[in-house]
Amino acid sequence: MAAVAPARRRKRRSVPIGRILLLGFFLLFVLWPLYWMFNTSIKPSDDYLTVPPVWFPTAPTLVHYEAALFAYRGLDGLINSLIISLSATVLSALFGTLMAYSLARYNTGGQHLSFWVLSQRFLPPIGIVLPVFLIYRGVGLYDTHIGLIIAYTVFTLPVSVWMMFAYFRGMPKSMEEAALVDGCTRWEAFWRVAVPLAAPGIVAAAVFAFIACWTEFFFALILTSRTAFTLPTVFRAFIGFQGAQYGEAAALAIVSLVPSIALGVLAQRHLVRGLTLGAVRG
Repeated sequence: MAAVAPARRRKRRSVPIGRILLLGFFLLFVLWPLYWMFNTSIKPSDDYLTVPPVWFPTAPTLVHYEAALFAYRGLDGLINSLIISLSATVLSALFGTLMAYSLARYNTGGQHLSFWVLSQRFLPPIGIVLPVFLIYRGVGLYDTHIGLIIAYTVFTLPVSVWMMFAYFRGMPKSMEEAALVDGCTRWEAFWRVAVPLAAPGIVAAAVFAFIACWTEFFFALILTSRTAFTLPTVFRAFIGFQGAQYGEAAALAIVSLVPSIALGVLAQRHLVRGLTLGAVRG
């Protein structure tokens, strides 16, 4: 027994060390590309491909940020992305909440409708973008903010519905029935009881919808040109016949990370809770 105790103590000490090493490897894997991208964005152009590489630029510059935002119209793409992504996120959360509640509480359309909603995500974008492009050209929605907002709302709606469907289905009906007994209407029971209880799921679905819209490239490339173009489409301008503009591309990539990181930090509490409860209930 005396020989077993030191072995157990060594095993207990080895577990934290293993976790620390694993966490350190994970942080290095995640943070190193971000550091190198930021390093490239402030590095003079002559230091891009030097051997050995420049780990810490001695003369950092912001000239690449200025060129990316103004010369390449990155600022216009940033504003368009914010308008389109936020609008599509709000619409997706609103319609997704109503549809998920209807499917969970009233079994609208039976199992066929709920599966049909989810199956819309099975379609590859390239399979539907051509008819959408022709329709948009015919009705005047091509290269407009409204056209891309509609496309992104339809694109993110199935996932939003299914994330909130698990919440409403796992929510006890007795709470809404108690509100009806107390004199609330059906709409008031939904708005005052069901929606606050499902708030973590709604926030999680909204965050995922925003990230999907913010990073989407294919629809924006086909359905826009010079007016409603989004931030991801600006990156194609950095690769031309004369080579790649590494500094400008890295600078705009750093700028594009800010909204997603800020949203994730602000919604962190609801996001973790929403994903955990949604997964358990689903």
